[in-house]
Amino acid sequence: MAWKLWLDDVRPLADEMHQDGWIHAHTAGEAEFFIVMLGAPEFVSFDHDLGEGNRTGMDFAKYLVEEDIRENGMFLPEDFDFIVHSANPVGAMNISTYLLQYLKVRSESQPII
Repeated sequence: MAWKLWLDDVRPLADEMHQDGWIHAHTAGEAEFFIVMLGAPEFVSFDHDLGEGNRTGMDFAKYLVEEDIRENGMFLPEDFDFIVHSANPVGAMNISTYLLQYLKVRSESQPII
């Protein structure tokens, strides 16, 4: 099933996104639950700060990469993409840089079989 993830503890999912395969997760743990149930999303829109004392969007980005590495590059869809809509500029840059670098390395590497 192709689906998209909106990860944000405060901002709601826009009405039109409900018809386009988007699911709203408020925490990293909730996002991981959806992945267990539905598989990896084709697209993620990240918030960085997910509430006091909660794991961050960066923690969730690391989870995605760790799962993809564990699955020899076969967890995330080949056309996986993301944006970061966080108001935290440092957190947004960290998520973007981390994922862009990983996806670049993954695209240049041969799958391990």
